[in-house]
Amino acid sequence: MTSHPAPPPGLRERKKAHTRRTIQEQALRLFLTQGYQNTTVEEIAAAAGVSHMTFFRHFPTKEAVVESDDYDPLIVRLIVERPAGEDSLAALHHALVTGLDAVYASAREALLARTRLIFETPALRARTWDNQYATQLLLTEALRSRTPAESELATRVIAAAGLAAVTSALAAWVESEGSLDLPCLVDEAFRVLRPA
Repeated sequence: MTSHPAPPPGLRERKKAHTRRTIQEQALRLFLTQGYQNTTVEEIAAAAGVSHMTFFRHFPTKEAVVESDDYDPLIVRLIVERPAGEDSLAALHHALVTGLDAVYASAREALLARTRLIFETPALRARTWDNQYATQLLLTEALRSRTPAESELATRVIAAAGLAAVTSALAAWVESEGSLDLPCLVDEAFRVLRPA
């Protein structure tokens, strides 16, 4: 069966993506200058040149403007594309590093700002468990599709351990004010999961 590449997004989808990106950029700018708690949805919408209703069409809450990203679908796709003989931990590690490299190269400062906000803002930090649990389920499902013989518990533990490794690397990166290399930190964290 021949697979065809997905057609490029149409004008409507590109406009929606541009609006969403603009809202997120302006929100991050305002959060960094005014503080998260001191910034309103109305201020974000005005800075982005949209109505507050347009804001809510793209983000259901103020927290979502920081938390929302396209990383999970990217990582799931990268896991599924890993070589068949690769074990789950290696597949997860390589998929996360490949996805992170793409984000790190194009949006390093935005990633640093978003991650710092999540770690330093109690309202956002409190929601991290729910978001991580949802991501863990997605990663578990992607890993299970590659290695159905592996027990479900083993796959869940690998997904959870991988997320813990990435979260620890992100925390070290934020604490260094971005001076450390995030992809190297992720590699180091995964080496801890699989000592020589």
